Amino acid sequence: MSAATATGAKPVKPKKQPTYMKDGRPRSVASIVVMIVLALLWTIPTLGLLVTSFRPREDAATSGWWSAILNPFGAGWTLENYGGVLQGQDMAAGLLNSIVVAVPATILPIMFAAFAAYAFTFLEFPGRDTLFVVIVAVMVVPIQVAFQPMLDLLGPNGIGISGQFVAVWLLHTGFGMPLCLYTLRNYMSTLPTSVVESAKIDGASHYQTFWRLVAPMSMPAIAAFATLQFLWVWNDLLIAKLFLNPSNTTIIVQLQQLLGTQGQGEELVQAGAFISIIIPVLVFFALQRFFVRGLTSGAVKG
Repeated sequence: MSAATATGAKPVKPKKQPTYMKDGRPRSVASIVVMIVLALLWTIPTLGLLVTSFRPREDAATSGWWSAILNPFGAGWTLENYGGVLQGQDMAAGLLNSIVVAVPATILPIMFAAFAAYAFTFLEFPGRDTLFVVIVAVMVVPIQVAFQPMLDLLGPNGIGISGQFVAVWLLHTGFGMPLCLYTLRNYMSTLPTSVVESAKIDGASHYQTFWRLVAPMSMPAIAAFATLQFLWVWNDLLIAKLFLNPSNTTIIVQLQQLLGTQGQGEELVQAGAFISIIIPVLVFFALQRFFVRGLTSGAVKG
């Protein structure tokens, strides 16, 4: 007989030990519930778009998309929307044009900004901090105010490259570099300076130090920004619409052209939207393990 039983006292139940995540932090039930709710709220519109893309135009206009889920066998499912998109528009060419635009427009700003971030972090030169502030301040300038000057510069009255892919590459590079530079510079500032100093003592040049040490250690931030930049460029409408010709336009511009002035073609837009998100989804899932780590590490110091 235990002492607690002999004295008539109730046995004390041991406290339940909290469970921990992989990084050592205790799990929060409230955080889990909030994240589930946010995920559902974020997914519901996408689910509605997916369901509507398989419904005839008449059904979509007379009833909500949820009615098709509540009564799936009574809904008039169809694949004609996807057939109309693939047959009516050269979506394959638009998809290829989007890849041709997005890949260089993602690599170029990262390449230039990575070199600049290394200089702002590990090199000493007059006006370094002032120049960095000026470059970062460009982020507050809306890109729309630059369209008219850029049309004059890149158009027939300027260097005459408007309508070509190189014009869009230059624009996305210029608009994406300030944020990329800010993110990479802040991330590089968290790297141990002793590694760079040791490389300097061993006689390594700045070129060797960057490619063999700094760039590999900065890969999480680079991959995180590459994900954002690729998604921004892929979903861009204004720059592609203004600076590309109809013959080499992107898939996003083609989707916008599917919708008529009075709403005709709405069912085709919903079907085409899901065709256009295939590649961005693949890119995001391929780089998602770097995404949060790169953004948080580059945002806590600078």
